[in-house]
Amino acid sequence: MTTSEAGQGGVAGADRATSEGAAPRPEERLERAVRAAEQALIEYEIAVETFRVEVENFARLHEQRLGPLYARLEELEAQTAEVRAARTGDPEDLRKAQEARARVQPIDGVEELLHGWMDSHGLFPEAVAMLTDQPVRPPQRVRPSEEARRLYRELARKAHPDLAQEDGERKRREEFITRVNAAYARGDENELRELSAEWAAGPKPKEQRPSRSEELYARLEWLAERKELLTLVAKQLEDGAIAGMLRLAPDDPDGLLDEIAEKLRREVAEREAELAALLSQG
Repeated sequence: MTTSEAGQGGVAGADRATSEGAAPRPEERLERAVRAAEQALIEYEIAVETFRVEVENFARLHEQRLGPLYARLEELEAQTAEVRAARTGDPEDLRKAQEARARVQPIDGVEELLHGWMDSHGLFPEAVAMLTDQPVRPPQRVRPSEEARRLYRELARKAHPDLAQEDGERKRREEFITRVNAAYARGDENELRELSAEWAAGPKPKEQRPSRSEELYARLEWLAERKELLTLVAKQLEDGAIAGMLRLAPDDPDGLLDEIAEKLRREVAEREAELAALLSQG
């Protein structure tokens, strides 16, 4: 056997007893299992986070493009109910009118719920522009580009907190990954590149030291629990209405929004005509 062959076979040789009585450490198989479970969990977390960002961004686009149309329909419904109730004086019509108006009554803090489309005083100019087919400012967040996705995956694999064994290193990684996730959600390629350079220039993670069997078993249990939690998160995303819409048009979600918007505009026109006809009768 050559010196090179001996070096290459060193790791394998540690897995079996030698003629001199050396035996493999009992923790080695557990260490390999933990490393494999760590990598599998990281890949799973990347997949779940990618899907979460896609759902979140589509939800914003959905609210931005369709929210004003839904609001207009509700306002027309309230106005129609109020006109009808004023004419008939029927208690049931009055109740329906009050309920319809309550659904469109502004509430405190609504600007956070509707992502800046309206506040306690009503619709913002951008929402009015959407209703009148005028140009609207582009959404503040867009779906990340392929380059942003690539940078995010590289950073997540390199700096993921689950690779840390010490509390200090885990905290450093968690803070860094939080910044990475924020940049990825914004689709900010430049910031992701800067974060990549920052990580490359920073302290390298310490080499993992051999763990005791009890610690490794506990580690495997934690990884399994983390996987179960992520599975629940993924299921909640999958079961949501926004994810359902994405499944209807995975290759052209914007086209789906256009189709729904056109249908809503037709409904708005019909409701406006209905209200006009009701008013003309008086």
